[in-house]
Amino acid sequence: MASFKRRTTTASHGGRAHRGHLKAKNRHAITPTYWNTVQPVPLVDKERPGAGYRHLLRREDIWAFIEMIPNWDELSKGLDGILLAAGDPGCFGWYDQRGIVGLCAWERGTWIQVPADYYDREWEVFARLGVHCERRRGWVVCRFTDTQARAYQLLNIFLHELGHHHDRMTTKSKLDCARGEPYADAYALRYEKQIWDQYLRRFALM
Repeated sequence: MASFKRRTTTASHGGRAHRGHLKAKNRHAITPTYWNTVQPVPLVDKERPGAGYRHLLRREDIWAFIEMIPNWDELSKGLDGILLAAGDPGCFGWYDQRGIVGLCAWERGTWIQVPADYYDREWEVFARLGVHCERRRGWVVCRFTDTQARAYQLLNIFLHELGHHHDRMTTKSKLDCARGEPYADAYALRYEKQIWDQYLRRFALM
């Protein structure tokens, strides 16, 4: 992937509006979707992965993982959608402050190249997952298996974006992710440690 910034106020991908936005724009009566209508429980949806990408996660993986997350009923308040989103060279996942988490499709192939500073922030996660990593002139090649990549998406990216959601929902206005990336990083690490053993029992890792 070209870069690894996690977005927290996404309204479009690659300059293209989401389908929910297109419906709202082209019709006088807005079609209810999880983008514009409060859902009783989050809807898990899926986009085409896009050229050069593939979805490693399935809807049932998301629901199985959710069962492990402590206090999910409380955490999921205000969360209307979880989208298995199209691949994006700019990020692994994103959070939209209307209450949508996106998990981007994975690049085809099992290895990725990340900037060294990104790896230095995430190395503990890579080590815990057993990912083989090799430094190369300011970059690090990370050779994931499919199961390791799924674990990274769920235990790191998904929990990180849920951290942004928790950040927003625990502010007075419930409008902004006021505490930013450090809060989401700490949130993901805390919950990963809590559910690690459950994850290993439910999902393969190697």
